Amino acid sequence: MKYIKEAFDTNWVAPLGANVTAFENEMCDYVGRKYAVALSSGTAAIHLGLKALGVGSGDYVFCSSFTFAGSCNPITYLDAKPVFIDSDYETYNMCPEALKKAFKKIPKPKAVIVVNLYGNQANLVALQKICREHKVPILEDAAESLGTTYNGKQSGSFGEISILSFNGNKIITTSGGGMLLTDNKDWRDKVLFWATQSREDFPWYQHEEIGYNYRLSNICAGIGRGQLEVLDERVKRKRQVYELYKKEFAKNNKISMCNATVGSNPNWWLTLITLDKDCKATFMDIITALAEYNIEARPAWKPMHMQPVFKECEYFCKDTKRDVSGDLFGRSVCLPSDSKMSDEDVIFVASIVNNIVS
Repeated sequence: MKYIKEAFDTNWVAPLGANVTAFENEMCDYVGRKYAVALSSGTAAIHLGLKALGVGSGDYVFCSSFTFAGSCNPITYLDAKPVFIDSDYETYNMCPEALKKAFKKIPKPKAVIVVNLYGNQANLVALQKICREHKVPILEDAAESLGTTYNGKQSGSFGEISILSFNGNKIITTSGGGMLLTDNKDWRDKVLFWATQSREDFPWYQHEEIGYNYRLSNICAGIGRGQLEVLDERVKRKRQVYELYKKEFAKNNKISMCNATVGSNPNWWLTLITLDKDCKATFMDIITALAEYNIEARPAWKPMHMQPVFKECEYFCKDTKRDVSGDLFGRSVCLPSDSKMSDEDVIFVASIVNNIVS
């Protein structure tokens, strides 16, 4: 409220002002990046990030399949072609072996979008090695992983360009919003230019390129600044929720949980459980049982290669006979994971799930 009040007191309600600049600088300090542009959504950040990387009509862009549509929709905004990459069973993130197979068929995509699913950092050591061999940049989708660390560095600091989301369901929120981060000043400057309708430096409105109305408002940036002050507390509690669920499910051999990528300390934005293949209960049984107590649970992300709108796109798996992300979708459920949940809340949810599965 302090930062929002400052915005009103100084009459800066527009998509620029002290809060916007400070939010960008504070996030750069937190993540360990040189430059940032606060935008209206994480999707907008991916759109302009791909554009900065030179993605255009007819280009191929590789993307994790097991993700939310916002990760890949922007590929189509640029008339480029999405190519989806399967996950692995260990981390639920992009499988390096599947990525290698994609490169064998399509050796020169314009970019690779790597998603850090549910707050767990993808295996960037292996994925970066593959991409560097092919001289293809990574756009790191850290929308769900703010506060996660990987090999001692903050999530969002690994791709040539990385993006964050501050949507209402994220670990911190500006009600709606996102951010693009990079260490390349030219990309930052160009993204800022595009995000403000590509207005040229003239006394009048002069436009020589197509632009977008993508900047974050000073009010929303003020919310973000306040939220950033409690981010570490949120991350700490999210991890406690995950560990408590893990303890409650430890003796249930019908339930497994995603493992942290080697070197990753996830924020566990959402706790996901996966039912054993011979479990008679389904994820919908769990969702329905919890709903009877007014408790919301959700299915895992339906993979993009299974979405009707992307049915013509290519999809690469490590093993052509095993669709990992499709299998995980069919057996997984996201449990309530809010940082405001008490230990008693978590234990109560886990007890219902254990009863249903048993």
